[in-house]
Amino acid sequence: MRRSHSRVLWIVLAINTAMFFIEGAAGLLAHSTSLLADALDMLGDALVYGFSLFVLERSARWQAGAALAKGAFMLAFGLGVLGEAAYKVYVPLMPGVETMALIGGLALLANLICFLLLYRHRDDNLNMSSTWLCSRNDLIANVGVLLAAGSSYLLASRWPDIGVGGLIAILFLHSAFSVLRQSLHTLRAPA
Repeated sequence: MRRSHSRVLWIVLAINTAMFFIEGAAGLLAHSTSLLADALDMLGDALVYGFSLFVLERSARWQAGAALAKGAFMLAFGLGVLGEAAYKVYVPLMPGVETMALIGGLALLANLICFLLLYRHRDDNLNMSSTWLCSRNDLIANVGVLLAAGSSYLLASRWPDIGVGGLIAILFLHSAFSVLRQSLHTLRAPA
């Protein structure tokens, strides 16, 4: 099982690292809060997968510690994206909806591949469960980016982008608290 986990984690790590750079650059060029939020999510996921690989052959306590670190990263990214969304409320920039749609679609495809690779391992252990949860959240965020692009285009407004960026941040925070709670429960259990 560890060999299978390792192979899947290396693949999703490579996909998320590449998409972080692609989405991050596109988000900056398009002035898109939702693309930047999704890019930060890709970076967070790459870190999560790296941690998961690190603890793959270690004890359940090590895995719980890694999951705790993952939860802390998710919490930090959620707060950062929420801050970015709040900033965009006061800085009126219309996002580049064409770029949002194109890159959002590419990110959706990339995350669908990751989701399918991780799906069958989601119940194997806390390490793989928290990894799969990140992948599931990515799909939700990608659909949100596409909805923001379409809504911003139809309404000629920056508000859908800001709203979706804020919702992605709330999703990060919800997942972070869930992973942190599970990790702390496992760490407090008798060895």
